[in-house]
Formats: sequence, C-alpha cells, structure tokens
Amino acid sequence: MEFLQVSQIVIAIAVGASILLQARGTGLSSTFGGESTAYRSRRGLERVLFRLTIVLATVFVLISLVGARSGG
Repeated sequence: MEFLQVSQIVIAIAVGASILLQARGTGLSSTFGGESTAYRSRRGLERVLFRLTIVLATVFVLISLVGARSGG
C-alpha cells in the first residue's frame, strides 16, 4: 500500500476512537463514573480530545484531497 493510503487508515481509526470517547450530552468525567447534571464548558482532557478530533478530521480530508489529486 502507498503511504497516503496507510496514513488515511491510521487517521480514520484515530478519528473514530476520538469520536467514540466523547459521550454525547455528558462530560468525560461522567463517562468514567462521575455525575454531571449542569451544563458546563469543556475543560482539560475533554477540550484536548475535542480539538484533537477536529485536527484529525481536517488532516484526513486534506490527505484524501491530496490522494485524489495525485490520481491514487
């Protein structure tokens, strides 16, 4: 396999994992047993995970465009 294809697979797995770690409507603390009933902003690990998901998705799209442009 070509480098771009392998990197797409690796990034796709990483994006999937980062999305699955984000529980909808709850914070990361309540995923692991904590209670969170009030609305609050993302902090700490939740913010890092959210931003990492955005970056990984952007990189995935860019690599896909480069791969399509090169005819691979």
